[in-house]
Amino acid sequence: MSTLPALVAGLGHPDRGDDAVGRVVARWVALRAGPMVEVVQCADPTDLALLWAGRARAVVVDAVASGGGVAPGTLRVLRTGAGLPPLTDQAWARTGRGGTHAFGLAAAVELARSLQRLPEEVTVVGIEAGGFEQGAPLTSWVGSAVPRAVEAVLRAAMGKDAVEPAR
Repeated sequence: MSTLPALVAGLGHPDRGDDAVGRVVARWVALRAGPMVEVVQCADPTDLALLWAGRARAVVVDAVASGGGVAPGTLRVLRTGAGLPPLTDQAWARTGRGGTHAFGLAAAVELARSLQRLPEEVTVVGIEAGGFEQGAPLTSWVGSAVPRAVEAVLRAAMGKDAVEPAR
């Protein structure tokens, strides 16, 4: 049993529109989380395998681009972990395998699994993005999803069931 706090990682680039939402959510989570939750922000999902080492629980929050008419601001919550089978390609497609980090995030999960650094519980909270323009702020759709994403991340970090939130 790990004594390390749960890790919340906000992924994204701060200057690319909705791609910054993972970092924004992480900042809000840091204000509300207690000592049993460590919050970090990073741009590269490959950092996760190192950050996850020795942890029992981790949550990753990121922008996704699913396509296919999914409305910006829609939340998707997926769970995986060391004791669970790998996520299928279809599961990752639900969070936008073509998004800014989705493929890298899937690869980071499986790399951590092969290195035996994958926590028992990993929850991915994806927020459907509306735009990734350089220098742009969050779109209004994604900005309005931040409070719901913060709640989903906090629930997962504290080990409560992270079910897909209603839109």
